[in-house]
Amino acid sequence: MSADLITAGGDGSMSAVSDTAFRLRDVRQEKSGRVLLRDIDLVLPRGRITVLLGSSGAGKTSLLRLLNRLDDPAAGVISYLGRSLDEYSVTELRRRVGFVFQTPVMFAGSVRDNLHEAAEIAGLEGEELPKRVREALKLAGLDPALEDRPSHELSVGEQQRATLARTLIGAPEVLLLDEPTSALDPESSEFLLDSIQRLRAERGITVILSTHRLHEALAVADEAVRLSGGAVEESGEASDVLA
Repeated sequence: MSADLITAGGDGSMSAVSDTAFRLRDVRQEKSGRVLLRDIDLVLPRGRITVLLGSSGAGKTSLLRLLNRLDDPAAGVISYLGRSLDEYSVTELRRRVGFVFQTPVMFAGSVRDNLHEAAEIAGLEGEELPKRVREALKLAGLDPALEDRPSHELSVGEQQRATLARTLIGAPEVLLLDEPTSALDPESSEFLLDSIQRLRAERGITVILSTHRLHEALAVADEAVRLSGGAVEESGEASDVLA
């Protein structure tokens, strides 16, 4: 990470808010008496692709779930754009911070039905909606010709891109992706990762992606965080952390 970002977090000040998406201070997470995350002190930069890297059980998913309040930390403070997550309503935060889960989950109906349902939640309607649907499908790398396809007829790779499009239709500022390629074949994985890089380039969206695959991290990451046993072992520029 750049020096100004590190300085911004060192004394708790937010002098570099414009460059910082999330700031985590002394964050701890537990479940059923088991510690999932310990002493997390971390800056996640804005407008960059940050990869959370680590083996199963390292704490990657637990950290992601905190960032749009699917879970709340047992201790510590998390801020987004300089404001504590507690200051956002859950609805507002999840509109701004989208989450794509490891296993794609499609609603009943067509691909269009899935995107319309997400658009309704985001408060989108009217004549512009069909255009927004096509744009979201294109950004996610999914053929618009599949718009009328029943969701259960999609391949796993198509379902993953459709869930990405469903998240993107609300134009989130941040995209959280939990092991998004774990169920995909190599070709579909490459396609999805290309879509993510294009999103960052074209929309300036902040991407935070978890993976245990080093080659994927090397392919897309600007920044990297290496987790082990629920703690941060190293964070910074991807070229340094992944070397």
